[in-house]
Amino acid sequence: MASSILLPPGGQRILFVLAHPDDAEFLAAGTVARLVEEGCHVHYLLVTRGDKGDDDGDLTPEEVARIREREQREAAQVLGVETVTFLDGYFDGEVEPTMQLRREIAHVIRRWKPDVLFTLDPWRRGEIHPDHRAVGFCALDALASARGRLYFPEQLTEGVTPHKIRQVYLFPTDKPNHWVDISPVLEKKIAALQCHASQVKGSSVRERVKRRAMLAGAEHRLAYAEAFHHLSV
Repeated sequence: MASSILLPPGGQRILFVLAHPDDAEFLAAGTVARLVEEGCHVHYLLVTRGDKGDDDGDLTPEEVARIREREQREAAQVLGVETVTFLDGYFDGEVEPTMQLRREIAHVIRRWKPDVLFTLDPWRRGEIHPDHRAVGFCALDALASARGRLYFPEQLTEGVTPHKIRQVYLFPTDKPNHWVDISPVLEKKIAALQCHASQVKGSSVRERVKRRAMLAGAEHRLAYAEAFHHLSV
């Protein structure tokens, strides 16, 4: 029997910590749409602007970053995401799990006070993108830092207070223990992903999305699903 995210409407604050524009749309947009429909307040925090995402063209990294930031904001609007925030000073393919990145994510957690964290699974076998590993590790490390008053105490002088997140969902994962039925919102997921026009060229995106979602849902007799590894912390 597949589990589902049971969040009361109107109350839960959800933070997605992501490495690049399109990470959420490729991997979790159906869940984002379901959360918004249930009345949750979804926020994106992106570490980079995906400035290396132009393998075939002649754009500069700065031009790519501007395009991809715009695409991300458009996709978030399709899904109903309330805010999209980009960190500065981090570049596609160059993110490392530093104390500074942990500090910045912890500050966002303390300031926004989310109930639930979604982030990239740094332990997934075969995860070759260094940014995904680095962002996942730093987001998880930031959970502990955000809780304690003696971690980054300079932040507390800004009127920001310690905050505990109890629920975490990791994706993409090779150890799923939580599935979300995205069948009712599949078309919205596809529409959001198509906003990333610089990355999803050609007509195959619909079939790619459907195939991935069918595989995720097959074990639990769901037409289309997204899979996560859930942690209670």
